[in-house]
Amino acid sequence: MAELIALHRVSESRKPEGERICYDPYAVYFVDPETLAFAASNPEKTKEMSEYYERLFPGLGNSIRARVRYFDDFVKFSLNKGLEQLVILGAGYDTRAYRIEGLKGKVRVFEVDHPDTQSVKIEKIREFFGSLADHVTYVPVDFETETLGERLVAQGYDRSLKTLFLLEGLVMYIPPEAVDETLSFIVQNSGKGSAILFDYYPESLVDGSCESEAGKNIHNYLVQVGEPLKFGIKEGMVETFLVERGFSGVKNVTAEEYKKMYFHGINKDRKVSSLLFFAHAVIE
Repeated sequence: MAELIALHRVSESRKPEGERICYDPYAVYFVDPETLAFAASNPEKTKEMSEYYERLFPGLGNSIRARVRYFDDFVKFSLNKGLEQLVILGAGYDTRAYRIEGLKGKVRVFEVDHPDTQSVKIEKIREFFGSLADHVTYVPVDFETETLGERLVAQGYDRSLKTLFLLEGLVMYIPPEAVDETLSFIVQNSGKGSAILFDYYPESLVDGSCESEAGKNIHNYLVQVGEPLKFGIKEGMVETFLVERGFSGVKNVTAEEYKKMYFHGINKDRKVSSLLFFAHAVIE
């Protein structure tokens, strides 16, 4: 899944500057060269596959690319508001620590992920950068069996600093109890003004009761590939959900809102998925 998301960033980054929704010059290093070579030498076949998945999951690819952009913009906004620490949970092949200006030398970045995925990423980072960045700390954690707080604090996380927690493409893949434990740690161990940003699917998509064909397709496909969804939030309930867990200033971002933000001009006819939401909140 980490490589698939990187492939979305590669595809969008190759569009002209005035057309692309997001830009990640490093994503290409995380995609299998054979995959890229196949796409380059078989454009018609690649187009057919892309159109097939668009019919299966209408607008989802564009929502994923909008998610990259929204999360990028939120990090930049937070930097301007005095961000001191960035924690990327379920980091996958995230490259923000390397491509967002203002992080290096100013903000300590913690990348938290499953040991298997993280070891591959570290190897690739060393391969194309020559060494690991001084401002990035890698924290291996299996969210289903290990405690986030213990591992993070042991690696130098400072509870007193103004921190942004990014959970991109994560909460839907971990059990509800792991989500609660993660949110509890964030609320109890973050400096004043710290924030959280994540994306989520509605609960109906996760439990298989979603009435839309696209929702059923997403649910069934992820079961088939062995990465079933495990957590969702009832539509219209994200504010209640987060306030009950100690957050405030909750903002729910719908597909309609991020479509309006990013898809103009040449991109105005690109569809997005109404099933993928973004949400952010603060810790007072």
